[in-house]
Amino acid sequence: MNPAILMKVMNAKNTFTANHPKFAAFLNTVFRNGIEEGTIIEITVQKPGQEAITSNIKVLQSDLDLLQSLQDLGR
Repeated sequence: MNPAILMKVMNAKNTFTANHPKFAAFLNTVFRNGIEEGTIIEITVQKPGQEAITSNIKVLQSDLDLLQSLQDLGR
């Protein structure tokens, strides 16, 4: 991977963590305790003045493989 792109991604990650420390801590806790196949992940998005919408996924092994790759990239 291009070092300049990797540096840009790492800077964006650091900015995200600084802007949203509670969410970053939540993600760290989830990943530290591990996610296993069959885990349900649910997300709700509510834009200002609009109703919330919610969706979820049931984690598959291929999802875990992707998450592991992304974690390895962040190290």
